Amino acid sequence: MKLPNAHQMKDLDAYTIQEQEISSVQLMERAANQVAHFIFSHYSEKARPIIIFSGPGNNGGDGLAVARILSKAGYESIQAFLFNTNNTLSNDCELNAKRLQEECPQVEFTEVQQQFEAPELSQDTLIIDALFGTGLNKPLGGGYAALVKFINAAHTDVISIDMPSGLMCEDNTYNSPSAIVRATYTLTLGLPKLSLLLPDSQTYVGQAFTLNINLSEKKISEIDSPFQIIEKWQIKRLLKKRPAFGHKGTFGTALLIAGQYGMAGAAILAAKACLKSGVGKIVVHTPILNNNILQIAVPEAILEHDEDNRIFTTPTLIESFQALAIGPGLGQDKRTALAFIEQTSHTEAPLIIDADGINILGSHKGWISQIPQQTILTPHPKEMQRLGICNSDSYSILLEAINMAQRHRFFICLKGHYTAICTPEGKVYFNPTGNSGMATAGSGDVLTGIILSLIAQGYNQEDACLLGTYLHGLAGDYAAMALGEQSVVASDLIAYLPEAFKALEAPSTDEDTNSIKAL
Repeated sequence: MKLPNAHQMKDLDAYTIQEQEISSVQLMERAANQVAHFIFSHYSEKARPIIIFSGPGNNGGDGLAVARILSKAGYESIQAFLFNTNNTLSNDCELNAKRLQEECPQVEFTEVQQQFEAPELSQDTLIIDALFGTGLNKPLGGGYAALVKFINAAHTDVISIDMPSGLMCEDNTYNSPSAIVRATYTLTLGLPKLSLLLPDSQTYVGQAFTLNINLSEKKISEIDSPFQIIEKWQIKRLLKKRPAFGHKGTFGTALLIAGQYGMAGAAILAAKACLKSGVGKIVVHTPILNNNILQIAVPEAILEHDEDNRIFTTPTLIESFQALAIGPGLGQDKRTALAFIEQTSHTEAPLIIDADGINILGSHKGWISQIPQQTILTPHPKEMQRLGICNSDSYSILLEAINMAQRHRFFICLKGHYTAICTPEGKVYFNPTGNSGMATAGSGDVLTGIILSLIAQGYNQEDACLLGTYLHGLAGDYAAMALGEQSVVASDLIAYLPEAFKALEAPSTDEDTNSIKAL
């Protein structure tokens, strides 16, 4: 699913109107009906007070149309405020204002041109934010900023139409946090927008849903956007069928360099995940003091001992391996760092760098140019900051990952609620699976093991990243359903990997090809 920018969304709306031979107000009515149906399903009590704040543009027109539809559906206590301080209503907003007044006199309608008298709010009041949508290109100020502060201080449910007012579609680096609506639900129209997926935006977005308003599929297919959300049907196509006469050699041999003494758990998790994802054989290079625990915890793994008892100091030969992963629990000792760069800079096997491997590169930034092209890096945002020089906001960190992937020809899996897979060609795929239960120590080690396994089995780097992150998140979703998000630990992700694989192997359904509803 593509993520268009504001300009592309405007063009998409216009094309849809022309292609389907409808008016712009009819498209607005379509959107308003979808918002209203969401309210019907989530707020069925028709005596609940509803207050709608509408701006002067088409987002405001959406809100006024929603007020009319709700009133006609029997909702008894609706107040609609239309802010027209500059006397510049859009045509469709003006039309819906007239319809609301003519068809629904029971709705308390107020057009605000100068002074705004704030309404009284109760705990069960529902606020509908229809002030500004995708057309906003600068932070809110003045009276609108004050109105946003009033909404945010209400401590009641807020539904934002298309975007939380004040939040821009992509770059909010220099936005004013106090002038952005904090929504309970964001009902974005047609297609998701980039900023809805970024960690910094979640304070404002709440739970986001994408509402289908039947925009032109032809035009959507033509949108040139580097950003898209992975969909289940895409992932199902990537999964290879295992040959019936295959043997362990068919499914590859993986090398994992991991686990200084005291961090054997990272090596165990990555190795188990690798095996559970279908690899034929895995060799773990680790200090000898980790031998007993690894032999017991992962009897299927073959161990190769480092010359040092406690840390990684000795690069190993990789000619017999189809893939190499390095970093989980590795430590950052000076001797480890030197062995790391010697190992990685000379490897010809596909390479995955995680955890302390990334931290070593962050401490020796000149070394990154020695890392082979097509390498996969799996940083979380803090590790990404250590790799590059950028601001701490999530948009800047994403841009740094995109630029680094292009500059060095890497694949970068920027981990998060929507893990962003950045490719050497500048594409960015956001993974929709996963949940907050996966925010636990060792979760990244499991992801490394999954990707390592897929690469060893013959998947290319891009497909391994897409399939690996999707499986990782899906296993987390199954674990959370069974255990609750609070109780998920990293080993649970491995335990539920079979369920994730089986879900992808199952025959396709209509759900697999439909646009996602919840972000």
